[in-house]
Formats: sequence, structure tokens, C-alpha cells
Amino acid sequence: MFVANLAVHTLSHATMTATWIFQDAGTPQWDPLSLWRAMGWVARAVVIVLFIMSGWSIGVMIDRWMAFNAARKQSRSFAPAVAGALRDGKIDEAIKVAERNKKSHLAKVVTAGLMEFRAHQESGEIPGETIEASKRALERTEAIVHAELKRGLGGLATIGSTAPFVGLFGTVMGILHTFQEMSSSHATGLAAVAGGIAEALVTTAIGLLVAIPAVMMFNYLTGRVEAFDVEMDNSSSELIDYFLKRRGIARRA
Repeated sequence: MFVANLAVHTLSHATMTATWIFQDAGTPQWDPLSLWRAMGWVARAVVIVLFIMSGWSIGVMIDRWMAFNAARKQSRSFAPAVAGALRDGKIDEAIKVAERNKKSHLAKVVTAGLMEFRAHQESGEIPGETIEASKRALERTEAIVHAELKRGLGGLATIGSTAPFVGLFGTVMGILHTFQEMSSSHATGLAAVAGGIAEALVTTAIGLLVAIPAVMMFNYLTGRVEAFDVEMDNSSSELIDYFLKRRGIARRA
């Protein structure tokens, strides 16, 4: 008998609790269109900004991916061809090979050094000033190519670091909007705020979806830029060594 009374008492309390939760509110809709309609104007503006940031970051990712792949592909065909031309002493041929691979980061650096070297070669003897001029040309070109390779990565890092906070701002404003609606309609219960909190949290979720790929791709692309820098440094050093050898040959002649 006691167990039966306890069950009836518990069921009664559960019914009252459920009634309190869902009173004065309909079943919230969770589809994107309904959530968009439930959002305040501030939350909508935040979502629009996040989608713009996402589109821009995706554009940078695709652009850098294509540029880096093209640079890698052309550099692989450029390196052996220019090495063979320089081995035979054909500087003009090496420059032509470099000009046919304009997307290669190595070709851009090597072209600058070779052209500077050729400009001073007519004197017959290659003085130390010519080597220094070629070295400075290589350094300038390396800096320019490095800046070209990093184009857009700064913005990608900014998006990765700020998108979660933009989404959090939308969440805070969405929750404030929900509480204002509750105050004006005198609604109570969890269901009265469930839809509003859900649409507010959507902005945080979108912010994370924008930020996570941006951070991952920024780290990956930065690693590739560093690898390209090492390759350019090595190519510059090898080219300077080649100029020094040519200088020694010219002196012996």
C-alpha cells in the first residue's frame, strides 16, 4: 500500500514538473530556417559576419593550396634542368629555364641571382663586388617571394583567433534577447527559453566551425612556407658557390 501511494505521489510530482517546463510555450523548432527566424537582428548580423569570414578563409586556403602545389611541381622540374645548364656553363640557358617556370619559388630566386651575375660578366674578370651584388639580389628576391607565399595567411590567423569570440558575442546577445522576450511575455519554464538559448548557441557553434579549419590550415600552410624558405636559402647558397667557382676559373684563365 505504501509503495502504491509513493508511486502515485511521484507520478503526480512528475506531471506537475512537466507541466511547469512546457507551459506557455510550444515545441521549439530546430531546423535552420526556424532558428534564423527566431534570432534577433544582432545574432543574424553575427551569423552573416561569420559566413563572410568563412568564405574569405576558404578562398585563401584554396588560393594558397593551388599556389604552393604549382610552386612545388614546377620546382621539381626546374631544379635538375637549371643544374644541368649551369654545369655546362650556359647561364643564358639557365635563365631561360627559370623564366619558363615563373610559378616556382626557386626559379624566381635563381633568376634574380643569375641576371645580376650576367650583368657584370662582360668585364671578363668577376670581382668580389659582383658576388656581393648577386648575393644582395638573391636576398631581396627571397624576401619578396617569402611575402608572396605568406599572402593571406595573416588574415587566416586573425579569423582563426577571433571567430570563436565573434560567435560568443552572438550567443551573449541572443541570450539577452531571450530574456527580454521572457520579460515582455511573462513566460516561465525551460521550454520558454529553450528555443532562444538554442539559437543563441548556434552562433558559437558556427564560430567554432569557422575557426577550427582556419587554425589548422594556417599551421599547415605556415609549415610549407618555412619549407620553401629553407629551399630558397639552400638554392641561394649553392648559386653563390657556383659564382665563386666561376670567379676562380676566370682568374686562372
